[in-house]
Amino acid sequence: MASSSSPPAIDVGEYRNWAELPPELTSSILHRLGAIEILENAQKVCRSWRRVCKDPSMWRKIDMHNHGDVEDMKCDLDIMCRHAVDRSQGGLIEIDLWNIGSDDLLIYIADRSSKLRSLRLKRCSYITDYAFVKAVVNLPLLEDLEVSYCSFSGESLKAIGQSCPNMKTLKVNRHPQKENDDDALAIAETMPGLRHLQLFGNGLSDTGLIAILDNCPSLEHLDLRRCFNVNLVGDLQKRCSERVKVVRRPNDSTHDYPFDAAFIDMGSSEDEYPYGFSDIDLMSDDEYDDYNDLSGVDDNSDYDPFDSYDDMQIF
Repeated sequence: MASSSSPPAIDVGEYRNWAELPPELTSSILHRLGAIEILENAQKVCRSWRRVCKDPSMWRKIDMHNHGDVEDMKCDLDIMCRHAVDRSQGGLIEIDLWNIGSDDLLIYIADRSSKLRSLRLKRCSYITDYAFVKAVVNLPLLEDLEVSYCSFSGESLKAIGQSCPNMKTLKVNRHPQKENDDDALAIAETMPGLRHLQLFGNGLSDTGLIAILDNCPSLEHLDLRRCFNVNLVGDLQKRCSERVKVVRRPNDSTHDYPFDAAFIDMGSSEDEYPYGFSDIDLMSDDEYDDYNDLSGVDDNSDYDPFDSYDDMQIF
């Protein structure tokens, strides 16, 4: 006898026309796609899919994961992201920006997403400290923040910690740095409720690590991979092991790290990026020009580039 909790069996031929799937099943399928795929492709399949794609519940989580092929995109990604935020109608809970973004876009998102709890910025090299702080201080419910390979300062992290008392998860991933405890001291001073902290490639020293251990009593996971200024031995190692459930050490494997860490062990210099290059340096000239050309749209404009059926084939 089948378990009462098992889903009902579905005849393979029951839904031969995808347009006739129940809306909740269609929504479950489409949630596996990113915002770019939905706006460029999925919503053009048929009218029923388009209705599901316009439901605000579809946009509580927005994944703007751009692989860097900006020149192949038919639409300005900033405009596309604004449109996705508008569709959420204030219900946005989580957003992930990867290889896109501008000051205006981040502020636009924050102004319309007071319920936001998770913000991830990955290689968003064109967002400044000023805009980052201005946006995030208006998100008091924020509890999950990632800034990977962005150029935000320790002072910005301090302002965020003071404005977001619910912060539980923080990822500040950088290219390997010379010794600098600014990030660590800002975290220690303003984020006592942290449970998960990732500081890949950070410049913190033993002093910064001790400050974090002293002031973040709820810390459960600590990732210090490629933090080569930390001397995690002796009493400090013992303290980490006793206080934190999971500790990733500076020389631990990066096999599960979501970014390409192969360049980390390359030559060094005495600049801010001691291994020779910054986020912008990793871009091609064409990518740099494309990102510089990104611009916002008039907030009062009624133009919606994704509401037109002119280029859609409806089945």
